[in-house]
Amino acid sequence: MSKINELFTNKLNVINVGIENFRDDLLKQNANVTHLEWTPPGRGNPELIAALDKLEDPSVTDKIEAANKEAVERIINSQPVLIGFDQAINVVPGMTKNTILHAGPPITWERMNGPMKGAVTGAIVFEGLAPNIEEAAVLAASGEIIFSPCHEHNCVGSMAGVTSASMFMHIVENKTYGNIAYTNLSEQMSKILRMGANDESVIQRLIWMRDVLGPILRDAMKLNPNGIDLRLMLSQALHMGDECHNRNVAGTTLLIQALTPYIIQTNFTVEQKKEVFEFVSSSDYFSGPTWMALCKCALDAAHGIENSTIVTTMARNGVEFGIRVSGIAGNVWFTGPAQQVIGPMFAGYKPEDSGLDIGDSAITETYGIGGFAMATAPAIVSLVGGTVDDAISYTTKMAEITTTENPNVTIPMLDFIGIPTGIDIQKVIQTGIMPIINTAIAHKDAGIGMIGAGIVNPPIEAFEQALLALSENIK
Repeated sequence: MSKINELFTNKLNVINVGIENFRDDLLKQNANVTHLEWTPPGRGNPELIAALDKLEDPSVTDKIEAANKEAVERIINSQPVLIGFDQAINVVPGMTKNTILHAGPPITWERMNGPMKGAVTGAIVFEGLAPNIEEAAVLAASGEIIFSPCHEHNCVGSMAGVTSASMFMHIVENKTYGNIAYTNLSEQMSKILRMGANDESVIQRLIWMRDVLGPILRDAMKLNPNGIDLRLMLSQALHMGDECHNRNVAGTTLLIQALTPYIIQTNFTVEQKKEVFEFVSSSDYFSGPTWMALCKCALDAAHGIENSTIVTTMARNGVEFGIRVSGIAGNVWFTGPAQQVIGPMFAGYKPEDSGLDIGDSAITETYGIGGFAMATAPAIVSLVGGTVDDAISYTTKMAEITTTENPNVTIPMLDFIGIPTGIDIQKVIQTGIMPIINTAIAHKDAGIGMIGAGIVNPPIEAFEQALLALSENIK
């Protein structure tokens, strides 16, 4: 019998490349199928393929590799240290009494989604700039409020990211390179400003944070001359089962443990200190913003390196997803449409109730934790959906689009390899593999808050724009 005829009598073992429908049809025919995920580089776009070819030219490759080596070394060698807390008006560059910072790339009031508009109007009332939400909306639309991205002021902000003058900020200093990053404090509860809620309970909590929590943390850190080494604490938290974006049980425990000896020495009343400890214990998210500031501090040190293709920012404003790349200095954003987050919803809510992806917290994934480190936190799947195998797979897959591992922050379940570090836009476009982000879901309308959590990918358009810009600017 000829070899060709044997094809019709033996069970086939098929390798299917690319289109999954072919695999499914073969499985229906009882064939053994190994499916290989593959997409053409640049989605087959001639302009992107030409840009990839230019960046892969031997005369250019060496420059990119040297630049990327410097960028990831700066990320890895950064030592972010929490050195204090203070109000935004006192420390944040460019902050004024009528400035409101927001998450993601630049956006105007008219284009903001429900959660961000809810957070903005709540912040305006909190600052005493308007007596109620309705008049706050009128003021926001008047042009008298200055809106600007947190990232353009050395800041990051969870979800809507709304940060106003009176809010207390983490102050995190990069002891290696000297730059400083800021982020505001966790509100803890699900009905909170950063999720777009803005009723009286939200405003009163913000007032208490301004008048009690913030001053206690500020005075406590004044008693700590050495600060708190956040990189070391982050490594400990990951070894204890956090991924330090949406699971922060260990991180919050470690952070409040470090703060407590100084909190109890402050001159506030026992009742006020008790309120602080009860507030911290009400939710494990207390340390979430702390890790965001750490990541921002490290990544800013790697921004502006000529010829580097390393991503230094991923951020969303609920309408657009934006990235910044090391090799394009300054505040140049590459954007695409914000995506819907897929994951478990709280009881009573449906996917159509959810707002689109929002927040600066994807700075954690940009650094290499959060969705990139889900292998350290298998319990996270109970919040964002999926299985333990999925969590491990997410981490291993991210190694395909990153440049190196961070030996200072390791993953026990994967034999203590370092977290995937240095997202390379070339690799993203070449492979079609998109960064994985785990995140909360805010209701699409203002005034409601968090309604679930899940998994989301950035839009590929942002990375394509960045690749084209880099190919034109390579030197």
